[in-house]
Amino acid sequence: MPKDIEQLKELSLAEDFGRLYRMWRNVVDVELSPLELTYPRWTALWKLLRLGDNVSQKVLANALEIEVASLMRTLGQLESQGMIERHACRKDKRARIVTLTKTGKHLLKKIEARIIEVRIELLDGISMDELFELERVMNIIGDNVNKKLKVLDKSTTDLI
Repeated sequence: MPKDIEQLKELSLAEDFGRLYRMWRNVVDVELSPLELTYPRWTALWKLLRLGDNVSQKVLANALEIEVASLMRTLGQLESQGMIERHACRKDKRARIVTLTKTGKHLLKKIEARIIEVRIELLDGISMDELFELERVMNIIGDNVNKKLKVLDKSTTDLI
């Protein structure tokens, strides 16, 4: 066991995950730059597509792991670009629903195609079995983080 503790001291997994995320994000930002979208804009559109469209601003903000107030400016910009529309929820007039426009959906096809190309390039040399194992291990770590946060009485959005 003492040998394992020494090995754990040498691991910099959190730093490596963070650095890898930033590098990957930078590649995607550069690849999407011809579409003239900032990181907050294309990620909001991408997440909206993944959520199935017609979601509340609050749900979208939670999915992006940001505060609604932080999302408002981005949504305003996307709305002025004609990518999304916002309207009041029929069930709760206080809630605002975000919907992709035809223009937004068309742009998302370009974003998705480019992101898939980037994924193929960045995951070159890694088998599907290895990717599934990486995902499995990351899910275990995520579950352990959430368990720890529950003990600490915090959520991941409290820490962002």
